[in-house]
Amino acid sequence: MGITKLAYLIHFDAPDSMRNKEIGDYSGKIIALDTSIVVNQFRSALPSHLKLSPLTGLFYRTLTFLEHDIKPVFVLDGRPPNQKRAVLEKRAQSTGWNSSQSSNTVSNFKQDCLRLLQLMGVPCIKAPGEAEALCAHLVKSGTVNAVASEDMDTLAFGGTVLLRQLNAKRDSEVTEYSLPKLLEALQLTYKQFVDLCILLGCDYCDKIGGLGPSRALKLIKQHHTIEGVMEHVNRKTHPIPPNWQYKDARKLFFETPKIDDPVLAWSEPDEEGLVQFLCKERPLKEERVRGRMKKFRESLLKRRKQREVDEKMGQTRPSRIEEFFRATRRRKAESAAVGASSGRKRPKMK
Repeated sequence: MGITKLAYLIHFDAPDSMRNKEIGDYSGKIIALDTSIVVNQFRSALPSHLKLSPLTGLFYRTLTFLEHDIKPVFVLDGRPPNQKRAVLEKRAQSTGWNSSQSSNTVSNFKQDCLRLLQLMGVPCIKAPGEAEALCAHLVKSGTVNAVASEDMDTLAFGGTVLLRQLNAKRDSEVTEYSLPKLLEALQLTYKQFVDLCILLGCDYCDKIGGLGPSRALKLIKQHHTIEGVMEHVNRKTHPIPPNWQYKDARKLFFETPKIDDPVLAWSEPDEEGLVQFLCKERPLKEERVRGRMKKFRESLLKRRKQREVDEKMGQTRPSRIEEFFRATRRRKAESAAVGASSGRKRPKMK
């Protein structure tokens, strides 16, 4: 779920903290990804009549990143915190699994993901807890340049740069969020921002009833902490959950994952190993894997030749005229979007 209506709040109250970019803008960057979110994106986009493994989506998505000279670092969830147990139970029930079946299935699938990514020459790290928390830690520490995720709680965990919609579609726009710019725009400290996220609604505890994003932001600015909000909020219109575990949620967001600094290394994909795994042990057709790997090799060769030409001409990167016009169009679109959002009336939400 992430943080309820945080994207909505940012759109209206801190539009300068977000920018529209394209996948090509992240060439040469190291990007951390929560593996489960990448897989779930593929599951949700897949027509119900197609019986394709989510591993297929992970295979194609990873090759797309590599073709754009993006260095992905995939992070697998570890043991979920107890505070998230209720959320996980609901998700398991909605898919028709009981908790033990779901746990076994997830464990087996994690092993499949790990094997696939190893064959693709891409680093994969197992988090001690939430993958999202480790992704945020990696970008805070400078190990990676950004986190690609659809969950806004990357920002609550302290991730300084969040990318949404970093997918394989060439014409799709990536939305980049900057946490420092967000805090500046909202005029909040990081601690106050975490309390705001808990008030909005997160995976780790209930929230105060009837409290929308506008009201939550106003209350945090006035009273600075959840404790201050609780002292002044009208408990009839905004009931506080009994035995509210907001302190545990706050602690989870502040906690630094206990893990050694990872050694990140990338290597060429093992095509024969991929064919053995995806086609011999799994039902993917060999011609599809071979065909996609051929396209990948051709893309790498083209990029290497272009780099050699650029080096001879004394350029560090291509300066093609179409790239200039593309960037100009994007800047104009961003300016128009910011102007429209500043003049647009906010929908009435408490």
